[in-house]
Amino acid sequence: MSVLEKTQRLHQMMAEGKVMEAFEEFYHDDVVVVEADGEVRKGKAAQRQAIHDWMNGVQEQHGGGVGAITANEETGVTAVESWTDVSTAHGRVKMEEVAIQKWQDDKIIHERFYYNVPGQ
Repeated sequence: MSVLEKTQRLHQMMAEGKVMEAFEEFYHDDVVVVEADGEVRKGKAAQRQAIHDWMNGVQEQHGGGVGAITANEETGVTAVESWTDVSTAHGRVKMEEVAIQKWQDDKIIHERFYYNVPGQ
């Protein structure tokens, strides 16, 4: 399966509500995730906790989707433009982001997010 197909499958699973299943299948144990605000998480356990924290903070999901996905098969890099519209304890927010993912051993080893941080 190409990295493009893997990324498409990852986001299809997430759209089906299988967020943690997709994470477990497609993220490397040694993943490094860099947020737009500079926060860095190292390792699958740290990213798993961040996903749980995010999901626990969402009171209602109003929508979401993928605008574009592209891949460079030679370098194993994918880029995904996506959006989500949620309500949290801080109100309703529509977040648009781009994720750049580097793949190694059929898993995401590095992911960096670019987005506007709501309220800043």
